[in-house]
Amino acid sequence: MTQEWISSLAPQGLAADGSDFGAVAEELVAARDAAVVAPLTDLGLIRASGADAAGFLHNLLTNDINGITPGGARFAGFCTPKGRLLALFLIWREGDDFLLMLPRDILPAMLKKLSMYVLRSKVKLKDATGERALIGYSAPAAVSPTPTLGEAAAALARFGVAAVEGGQAIRLDDTRWLLALDAATAASRWQQLTATAKPVGLAAWQWLEIAAGQPRVVAATQEAFVPQMLNMELPAVAGVSFSKGCYPGQEIVARTQYLGKVKRRTFRARLATAAVPGAHVYAPETGDQHCGAVVSVAPSPAGGFECLVCVQIGAVEAGEVHVGAPAGERLKFLPLPYEMT
Repeated sequence: MTQEWISSLAPQGLAADGSDFGAVAEELVAARDAAVVAPLTDLGLIRASGADAAGFLHNLLTNDINGITPGGARFAGFCTPKGRLLALFLIWREGDDFLLMLPRDILPAMLKKLSMYVLRSKVKLKDATGERALIGYSAPAAVSPTPTLGEAAAALARFGVAAVEGGQAIRLDDTRWLLALDAATAASRWQQLTATAKPVGLAAWQWLEIAAGQPRVVAATQEAFVPQMLNMELPAVAGVSFSKGCYPGQEIVARTQYLGKVKRRTFRARLATAAVPGAHVYAPETGDQHCGAVVSVAPSPAGGFECLVCVQIGAVEAGEVHVGAPAGERLKFLPLPYEMT
């Protein structure tokens, strides 16, 4: 049913790949300056149900899943035994079940991987992408979200969850919300949302994600990063608990936190030409050896592109980092909305 709703947006101008509604530059400016709504066609859902669902996820992921209440959501990673991230999830509850949101390009493989751990646990995992329409809403501080989202959703704290017409709303940060709606009501709810907010595609929404400093893991970047490289232990990202006990890769993640020093961090940067997630970056002091990789990239309302890039801190401090090759385009670093402490 979700696919039917997405198909219904084509006459409104939505590109086949969901990137835009036909006017990328206008949509990017609107995302920066006004209220916007976006169909999140690149994201999917895994549903975990059963008596052992909470404990099952808690024992596999980097955050405290047992502590998720019906009114809250959490960000968490799934690592290899070597502490390298295979996926990042936004997780919340729907009744007794848990919904895990992640990029569609890695969903089938992650569903299979998680299923390998079920064994005798009373847990059922399934692809629930078709059950819910995922819509992003964003509004800058000067624009009140209340008329569009309703008082309950507008008043949420970060990672708070509230019931809204047709489903649930999750507040992602100061300016962004996620709506997970019943697929059968998505079309009518979309009409209500677009009465007060401009429709935008994935290009604009992914720029908002980059501006918020929110990382994602896609097929090209699986096993490229440990959580701290993506700033996940910082309160602004809040994707790791150091008090929850063991999970795959936990020893590496804990040792990095307590015994080592994080040498690579994720920064925000501007570039004139597009790069792709996973593209290596270089610095003069590392020569032909790369010193990091692009995490995500999107067009910018200021022109060109912006990206999140995981790179050696020393290279950023030195001020010269190049994309794709030692002599590739030089990145211009931009501020993140949070401190790296």
